[in-house]
Amino acid sequence: MSRQHEFLQGARDVLPLVMGGIPFGIIFGSLAGAYGLSIWQALAMSLLVFAGSAQFIAITLIGGGAGVVVVLLTTFVVNLRHALYSATLQPFVRHLPKRWRMPLAFMLTDEAFAVVQHRYAEPDASPHKHWYFCGAALTMYVDWQLATVVGVLFGQTVPNLAAWGLDFAMLATFIGIVVPMLKNRPQVAAALVAGAAALLCNDWPYKLGLMAAALSGIAVGTVLERRAAWQLDEEGV
Repeated sequence: MSRQHEFLQGARDVLPLVMGGIPFGIIFGSLAGAYGLSIWQALAMSLLVFAGSAQFIAITLIGGGAGVVVVLLTTFVVNLRHALYSATLQPFVRHLPKRWRMPLAFMLTDEAFAVVQHRYAEPDASPHKHWYFCGAALTMYVDWQLATVVGVLFGQTVPNLAAWGLDFAMLATFIGIVVPMLKNRPQVAAALVAGAAALLCNDWPYKLGLMAAALSGIAVGTVLERRAAWQLDEEGV
C-alpha cells in the first residue's frame, strides 16, 4: 500500500477511539482553570505533555498543593505503561531514522497503540506501516488539542461541565481497548486484579491507588505467565 493509503487508513481506524477521547479532552480543558492553570498553561500542557490521564492527575495534584517532585514522580509512574508500548513496537520501528522515531514516540497513546500494534501484526510486507502509525497518532494528537480548546472556552461559560458525566466515554474507550487484547488466563487475571485493586485503593492520596493497581496487575500476570511456561516445559520433558 502507498504512504498516503497507510496514513489515511491509520487515521480512519483510530476514529472510533477518537470519539471517546473528545469528551475527556473537553473535561480536561474545563477543569484546568478550576485547578489554577491559565488558559495558555492548559493549552501548553496538552501540546507538550499530551498524556490524558497524566494531565488529569497533574492538575489534581497541583490544585491540591502537591510539590513539584510529587507531581513529577506520580505522572512518571502513571506513564510507565508507555515503556511497555514502546518495547512492543520497537522491533517494527528500530530501522527508522530519529526524525521518525522521536515524533512517533511522543505521539504514542493508548488509543494509537491499540490500532498500530494490530496493523504491525498483519502479515503483509508493506514498507510504509510507519505511515499508518503516523496517521493514527497524529489524528489523536490533533483531536486532543481541539478538545482541550473547546473545554477551555466552554469551561468559562458552562458551569460545572465535569458533572455532565462526559468522562464515561473515556472509560468505555479503555474497555474497548483492553477487552479484545485479553486472550489468555494470565492476561484476564491481571486485568481483574488490577481492577479490584483500583477499586479498593481508590481513596489513597496522590492517586497512589492507580500505581497499586498497575503493580498488582503486572505482578499477577507475570507470575501466571511464568507458571504456564514452567508447566509447558514440564510437559515437554
